[in-house]
Amino acid sequence: MTSLRYTKDHEWIRLEGDTGTVGISNYAQAQLGDVVYVELPPVGKRFGKGEEAAVVESVKAASEVFAPVAGEVIAVNTALEDAPGIVNEDAEGAGWFVKVKIANAAEIEELMSEAQYKAFLDTIE
Repeated sequence: MTSLRYTKDHEWIRLEGDTGTVGISNYAQAQLGDVVYVELPPVGKRFGKGEEAAVVESVKAASEVFAPVAGEVIAVNTALEDAPGIVNEDAEGAGWFVKVKIANAAEIEELMSEAQYKAFLDTIE
């Protein structure tokens, strides 16, 4: 069973063993508007929790996508290079950005569950 966790910066991570798939939340893509470009890191790049993992640009703004956990990039969603709008269509599914090998599984526990994230959104909307 996969588990989805969220950050206060509106990134999500879906866990599958020691691998995490990372993207931005539906809320984040709605705030950005139409996504026109996504800059993905190279496979093999390592980053710490909270460091920039990717960049997403929309008609409104450019925004960094921060790593919810420390890890090493093992795959990137190359479909976004030709069709960045996938992020708007399916932000928490096909619009994922990177897959990472998680360096410290304990960092997952610091992230919000889906219910906690929904409650967090209620405080900012």
